[in-house]
Amino acid sequence: MGDGGDGQKAALLQWCSSARWSASRRRLLSGAGNTEGRAHAGMVLVMLAYSGYHVLTKSVLNVGMNQVVFCVCRDLLAFVVLAPVAFLCERRQRPPVTPQLFASFALLGFTGLYANPLLVVVGLHNTNASYAAAFRPSIPVFTFALAAIVGVEVINIFTKDGILKVIGTAVCVSGAILMALYIGPSLIGLGGTETAIGIVTSGTWSSTPYPAQWLTSTMLKYGVDTWHLGILCLIGNCLAMAAYLVIQAPVMIRYPTSLSLTAYSYFFATIFMVLTGVLATNGLHEWALTKTEIIAVLYAGIFASCMTYAIMAWANKILGPSLVALYNPLQPAFSTILSTIFLGDPVYLGSIIGGVIVIAGLYLVTWARYNEAHRALTDGCLDPLLVGPPRVPMTHESSFMDP
Repeated sequence: MGDGGDGQKAALLQWCSSARWSASRRRLLSGAGNTEGRAHAGMVLVMLAYSGYHVLTKSVLNVGMNQVVFCVCRDLLAFVVLAPVAFLCERRQRPPVTPQLFASFALLGFTGLYANPLLVVVGLHNTNASYAAAFRPSIPVFTFALAAIVGVEVINIFTKDGILKVIGTAVCVSGAILMALYIGPSLIGLGGTETAIGIVTSGTWSSTPYPAQWLTSTMLKYGVDTWHLGILCLIGNCLAMAAYLVIQAPVMIRYPTSLSLTAYSYFFATIFMVLTGVLATNGLHEWALTKTEIIAVLYAGIFASCMTYAIMAWANKILGPSLVALYNPLQPAFSTILSTIFLGDPVYLGSIIGGVIVIAGLYLVTWARYNEAHRALTDGCLDPLLVGPPRVPMTHESSFMDP
């Protein structure tokens, strides 16, 4: 049996170096060019959709919509839309669900689909859309750092790419800290210091539930104003999303149906969010939505949740995670343009400098990871992102089932 396996491996290597495989590979790569172009265009659309989500969410929060109510409606809508789609598309592919998987789904729902959107809307309420978008490019770097801590990502500090990963992570975190500590003057639009740091006026308390009032007043006692509370929430949002991605990787191995996994995660996230909504609202009147708020919820649930996830999952299979992550720096630019045009938000010097530093750190890390992946692929004869393994003719003497 072992000789048969060695013969099969030799046949595979001979096929990879043959002229027939080279011609077949060229045809497959040329045919994949159009698909790859659509994947790049899809990622641009994803970043634009996320930027529009930040701007639209900020607009409804400015007119007094409860942040938790918004998150509850978004999660409910996303689950209602995604659950039947996952049931129909993956009904023959889903493996059985075990208690351990249910616990993993609950953890994924808590980190990525409960804490993540809740923290971002609270951060949006106390800052602006430009700042919220400027922090999102740090998610891939935070993900890499957390993955390295738990052992998912390996860092070799004796290689050029390993050093770039460490430097890029430090640069990105430094940019996030700079945005938290330095606001600076308004370069575009009108904005004063009081508006920038988010000093609370009497009018902002009227629609705020008691738990949020208690949290904000407690933070103010310790010298943390609402602006910096918003910054902390945005940083927590990035960390929650990073934890979600790191936890999701091993779960996807045991439960590879991505749509069903996300639907289960949304189920638990919706439960968490509804319980939070019961505690964080002052009455049933806060659950009554205006026409503008309904539009914002529809956009958030359908486009910023279901659509973007589907496109990112599809693009990730074609481009790979490193190239997909490279598109995150587009979001701050899109969000700043949209928020300045539609909301009249000022652009502060701190957001520009910090955003540039965050993007620089992101590119260092993602470029190092891309170089590692490219070098690993060029050492072999296959490119798993674009081309499947070649079909090697089976013989009676050998089989891939041989050890």
